This record gives sequence, structure tokens and C-alpha cells, in this order.
Amino acid sequence: MSLKITSWKQEDVTTLKSDTPKPHLAITLGDPLGIGSEIVKKCLSDPKIKKLAHWKIFGTQAQKISPRQAGLYSALALKQAMKSVLQKECDGLVTAPVSKTHLHQAGFPYPGQTEFIASHFKNNKARMMIWSPKLSIVLTTIHLPLKKIFSMLKPALIFETMVITHQALKKDFGIKNPHIAVCGLNPHAGENGLLGSEDQKIIAPAIKKARQFKMNVDGPYPADTIFYQAVKKKFDVVVCLYHDQGLIPVKTLSFDCGVNLTLGLPIIRTSPDHGCAFDIAGKGIANPSSMKEAMKLAVKIWKNRNH
Repeated sequence: MSLKITSWKQEDVTTLKSDTPKPHLAITLGDPLGIGSEIVKKCLSDPKIKKLAHWKIFGTQAQKISPRQAGLYSALALKQAMKSVLQKECDGLVTAPVSKTHLHQAGFPYPGQTEFIASHFKNNKARMMIWSPKLSIVLTTIHLPLKKIFSMLKPALIFETMVITHQALKKDFGIKNPHIAVCGLNPHAGENGLLGSEDQKIIAPAIKKARQFKMNVDGPYPADTIFYQAVKKKFDVVVCLYHDQGLIPVKTLSFDCGVNLTLGLPIIRTSPDHGCAFDIAGKGIANPSSMKEAMKLAVKIWKNRNH
């Protein structure tokens, strides 16, 4: 099957005139069977969003295609957008939601978009951050089955996550002395070894090393209390150990405005923190708030990195 990426007409995405320097940012429309094209169009219909950057669209709008074809279109849009960034045509990219199932059916060899983007860089140390006005978290591991988490977690991996998080908060968010909390693994963060030794043997040494490098890091904290403290702004971010540990609280609090930000890479990449919403696709009722926040955050990071 021959695939061709189609874009909206140039007048649909040209930004309003301004003397203020703006980034050139790529946007992918995600899975054609989902809400990606709808939320992007709604965002660019907002003059406040449209004028923030020079936007370049990659992808195709919804049509009658199979799930496998949707995966092929999704992958091709992502590849072409990534190419535009690598060739310095765009300063970063904002990716609309894709279906991992559809990508897999299309033969896409990566667990998700984050892993594909990270694969373009040698010695990549990509981490997933979910930012929201109420709560922000960073994941030590991303898309792994729960039964593999224990074997993956090592002090070096957790320490590396703290370093990446510390650097990103300073560089991308302009926080001079970031305060990082680390979530425990076991109930009550192990209760001094009574409920598991990993918190003392794996997490605590990583925190100790981070402090030796003058990073403001505390923990490990019990998962049932740390997010409450973070919402109260005692910390700038919570480093979590696995996917659902971090995603459950942040999506519960900020489902409509969370942003997926890839840390540890030389490029800017953000994405709305929700899925394809196939059940409402084509009905015109999709909420673009998370996509707007993703676009705004990409611009904010570009400004922090370039000014």
C-alpha cells in the first residue's frame, strides 16, 4: 500500500504576524481513527495558541481505513515529523495520541512514540515526565510489565533518573534549585525493611549519591502520602518507579490538562496526556485542553532554552 502524508492548507496553520521570535514546531495528528486531527484543529482555531509558534502539521485526517492502515499512517507521520526536527527544519515536536495496538499491527518495532524518538540519539537516556499545574511526575521505567519492574530497578537507573530530572527542571523550567521527591516501591516505603528491602537497598543509595552531587532530593516516601505533599507544592516533582505509580495520581488530578514531556533528549517533545478516544472520534466533542497545554509547554521550553 502506498501511503502519503497529507497536511492542512498552509493558510490553516500560518501564525499571526509578530516581531517576537517564535519556534518552528512540528505537530503530528496521531492515529487517523482517533481525535488527533480534531483537537489540533481546535487548538489552531484559538488565536492565542496559533500565534505562539510556526506550526507544521504532519498526518492525515480521519477516514475509513483499517486499524493496521491507521498504524501505518501514524508511524509515517511520526517519522516525517522527526525527520524535520533532525534536519533542523523544526525546533521540536508535539505528538497527538496514537494507538500502540494499531502501531504494532503495522509492524512498528517500538513500544511507543517516546521509545521511537529516543532511538534517534546515541546514549539516549529518555525519561517520561507528566507535567500538570497540580502535580508533576517523572518515571524511572516506562512501558514495562509490572513483573519486570523489580529486576530492572537498580540504584544506577534511579540515580540517572534524578540527574535527568534535576537538569530538566533547571534548563527547561527555569527552577534554580529543584526539590525532588522519590516515591518508595513497597507499601509504607518498606517500613524499615519489614515490608520489603528494595527501598533501603536500591532507592536509598541512589538518593544518597544524588545528595553527594548537591541535588535537593528526598525520600523514599510512601506512595500513599507523597503525592498529597507534592500537590501542596512541597516538591517540584515526584520521581516514580513504574508507569502506573505515577500516572494514576497525575491523571486523576489533571486528566484534561496533563502533558507528556520527554526528558533527557536534545530535542523538545511534548504530547497530550490522553489516548486516541476512539469512542468519541468524529463527534466533535473532544476536549483540546491537554493538547493546548502540550503546545504551550513546548513553546515555553524553547524560550527557556534559547533566552
